[in-house]
Amino acid sequence: MDRESLDGIAAADAHLGRTVPLPTLPVPLSRWVEVVTAGPGAVQVEWNLDATREGTPGRLTLYVGADAPPDRGLGEPEQLGRYEHRTAPLQDADPDLRPVDELSWVDDDLHFRLTGQGPWELIELMALAESIG
Repeated sequence: MDRESLDGIAAADAHLGRTVPLPTLPVPLSRWVEVVTAGPGAVQVEWNLDATREGTPGRLTLYVGADAPPDRGLGEPEQLGRYEHRTAPLQDADPDLRPVDELSWVDDDLHFRLTGQGPWELIELMALAESIG
């Protein structure tokens, strides 16, 4: 995947060719956020969360692009309404980054993938996905 750091969300808008849809619900406390290209006509926003409290998730990543995101090999999806849901234990990852849950969907002509790493409740991820607009 072509990955280049971008100078903020305005640069991501320019790379995508339109405003990048973001969650309107609050995201847990972030330690830092990275905005990167994810190929031609695709961007990714990566929230690296403050996981210093036990049982809190470590990362949230949003892919937005004209094409579907690359498969990460997490297995066959389960259909949850308009979302395809995949999950994997990531046993070798740090505790705040496992398991991984991924929601993928298409809205209008954009492909989305919202990935939560760490002890996320699936309902929380779905609520964040619903708030993207």
